[in-house]
Amino acid sequence: MLKSMKRTATLVVAQSIALGLLPIGALAATFQLEEATIAELNRAFDADALTSEQLVQLYLNRIEIYDKAGETPLNSIILTNSNALETARALDLERELYGPRSPLHGIPIIVKDNYDTFDLQTTAGSLSLAGSIPPDDAFQVQRLRDAGAIVLAKSNLAEFAFSPQRSVSSILGTTRNPYDLSRVPAGSSGGTGAAVAANFGTVGLGTDTGNSIRGPSSHNALVGIRSTIGLTSRDGIVPLNLYRDIGGPMARTVEDAVLVFEAIAGYDPADPSTEAVKNLTLPDYSEFLDKSSLKGARLGVLDELFRPSSGSTRAATASPEIERLMDEAIADLRSQGAIVEPTVIPDFDALVTATGGCNRFEYDINNYLASLGPNAPVKSLDEIIASGKFDPTVTESLIAGAAVEDVPPEQRAVCQTAEANRDVMRTAVLDVLDSNKYDAFIFPTWSNPPRLIGDETSPNGNNSGITAPPTGFPAITVPMGYSINNTLPAGLQFWGRPFDEPTLIGLGYSYEQTTKHRRPPSLFSALPGEEIEYETVPEPGVAIALSVIGVSTLGLKRKKVQSPA
Repeated sequence: MLKSMKRTATLVVAQSIALGLLPIGALAATFQLEEATIAELNRAFDADALTSEQLVQLYLNRIEIYDKAGETPLNSIILTNSNALETARALDLERELYGPRSPLHGIPIIVKDNYDTFDLQTTAGSLSLAGSIPPDDAFQVQRLRDAGAIVLAKSNLAEFAFSPQRSVSSILGTTRNPYDLSRVPAGSSGGTGAAVAANFGTVGLGTDTGNSIRGPSSHNALVGIRSTIGLTSRDGIVPLNLYRDIGGPMARTVEDAVLVFEAIAGYDPADPSTEAVKNLTLPDYSEFLDKSSLKGARLGVLDELFRPSSGSTRAATASPEIERLMDEAIADLRSQGAIVEPTVIPDFDALVTATGGCNRFEYDINNYLASLGPNAPVKSLDEIIASGKFDPTVTESLIAGAAVEDVPPEQRAVCQTAEANRDVMRTAVLDVLDSNKYDAFIFPTWSNPPRLIGDETSPNGNNSGITAPPTGFPAITVPMGYSINNTLPAGLQFWGRPFDEPTLIGLGYSYEQTTKHRRPPSLFSALPGEEIEYETVPEPGVAIALSVIGVSTLGLKRKKVQSPA
């Protein structure tokens, strides 16, 4: 296709020059840090308008100026990587000599502080783990570094990832919502959500046991992907419940989230769940970024999660603001050719309840602490509790975890029953999808706006924990608009079949491109030096014509030598 476009462009150029309509010369371009995508950054890199070192410094400037400022700071970053600039310089030299390793080459990422990093402490937000340096990277972090990404900072979280409602830790304190500093960013990946939303990094990593990628993504106008259990490794992530834990991307666009997802998906011998994809060739997920994906798609709306008129007890306290946004989303989906209709999963509440009851935190956290080796600051959950070095908000959860017998979950009857009931729920969900030929279910990620900080009693409306985690099926949330005076973000969630991430990516991308709801928070505007005017010198004739007909020419300029083996 590109060759055909170049031939067309050559003809356009020849005709335009002959008619005197097309001046020959450089093309003007502008780079803006705020909301910059991975593709835009790569165009600026390729045009020699920006280096990774400069990019890292620009993000560090934003973190320094904005994250701890004022009486009500955003407070999203636990620490920045003191080696980030040095790493960026090395990657810039590598790019110059050999070209980029991947689209993520030189891209700064925000990493939730429950991912192991060999060069930075990993605390899960707890003072009890302060100073803990893991022996190596989490699998996902290593894959991203291998792709050329830079770990820019570790972000705050709900301590040990316990809370979906808030992001409060003893290591840092309270993270706020960048769209309204009086409100929560959700939990537990609220630090990543707030930081990426405020443009402190290009993309981020979160974890999701019940809500914690999709919830903060919804509350911060981001895209979040929770994969099928077994498609992405959890090795090196501080566990909460390995029956449900997942790590994954949080980003400002679907495309950026997918570029991260491509890098982290795949088999890891250290995580037995990924045996499911050991012998599979995974698809190129970027190929499913198709604006026409909604045309002819069949979507089932789970009204009982958000529409009070459905008669559902769960939906009785849903916000009219979110119902309004959901109705607008349905109209947008239909405008793109999707068939959208209300549906139900029979006995849904009973199915969800039956999958619960297996608290395996002590077993999982003790195994994780053992993996840190002899220098771990604590060796067990009992030692964490005895230290007293944790936020009071997690006291009850820690004690509840320690009250469970520390044996493999497979040896506990309650866990065996929960796993059997998960199979029952999976079957029920697939029956509804298959009998109606649905491509996915849809619902608001949260049925209520972000709570005020300190509010522990008003309805929360969290729909994420009762859908994807009990089944292990994938889901993606995409910005759906803004509630309460058009200020507070909300998310639309697509939930589908196991290993059917390509369909969800296509649906989410098509909706995103139709609506363009994402906008940056106004409190964290651009700083001086974040806009760069530059000229790019295209290939003679062809590149100029490609630009005229709307095809990006940045990145066509520089040729590289082969990288040594």
